[in-house]
Amino acid sequence: MALYALGDLHLAFQSDKTMDVFGKVWRNHEKRIEKNCNKMLTDDDTLVLVGDHSWGGKLKNCEMDLQFIADLPGKKVLIRGNHDTFWNAKKTDRLNEMYKGRLFFLQNNYFPYKDYALVGTKGYCFEGRDTIEHADMLVEREAKRLKASFEAARADGFEKFIVFLHYPPTSIGEKKSRFTLMSEVYGAEQLIYAHCHGEERFHDSLMGNVNGIRYSLVSGDYLEFKPKLILA
Repeated sequence: MALYALGDLHLAFQSDKTMDVFGKVWRNHEKRIEKNCNKMLTDDDTLVLVGDHSWGGKLKNCEMDLQFIADLPGKKVLIRGNHDTFWNAKKTDRLNEMYKGRLFFLQNNYFPYKDYALVGTKGYCFEGRDTIEHADMLVEREAKRLKASFEAARADGFEKFIVFLHYPPTSIGEKKSRFTLMSEVYGAEQLIYAHCHGEERFHDSLMGNVNGIRYSLVSGDYLEFKPKLILA
C-alpha cells in the first residue's frame, strides 16, 4: 500500500488537442502513462493526479478520459487543473456522486490515506499573463479553498497532512506564498505540485526540503509519465 502522484495527463481521447509542442516526450504519452501505472501500481495503492486531466472542456467530452483514469490501478484522487473546465468547483459533490467508487475529486474536502489527510486545491501563481491584482484575487480564493480542505480534515481528527496543488506553490522568484505559509502553519509534511512543462519551467518553484516541508514537482513530462512515490 503506497501513495503516488502524477500531474498533467492532458488526455484527449475525445479531442484533437495535442501536447507535441512541448517535445517528443509527449508522443503517445497516454500509452506510457498506462504502461507505467500498470507496472508500478497495485489496486492497494493510491494515485493522486495533480490537475489538467482532460482537454474535453465539458464533462460529456471528458468521459473517455475519465474512464481511462478510472481504469488505472489503485484508488484515484483528482485535483483541479487550470484546463479542467469540465469541473465546476461548486459542483464537486455532484462529481463525487457520479464517480463514487471509481474517482475522488478533491476540492473543499480531503481524502484519508493511512493516518494522513490528503488536502489540496488548484492554487494559483503569477505568470505574467494577467495583472498582479487579478492574480492576488485568485490566490486569495484558492487559499480559502485550501484552508477549507485543511479544516475539514482537522475537524475529523487528522493531524498529519500532505498538500497537493496544480499550480506551483510560489510565483517565479518567490521564496514563500500564502500556500507555503499555510502549509507550515498546519504542519504539512509534503507539498506536491505540477503545471510546469518543458525543461525551462521545471525549476520555476520550490523543490526539496524548505522550512520542514518537502516540495516535489510531478508534471508528467518532468517524470516522463512515471508516477512519483510520495509515501511507501
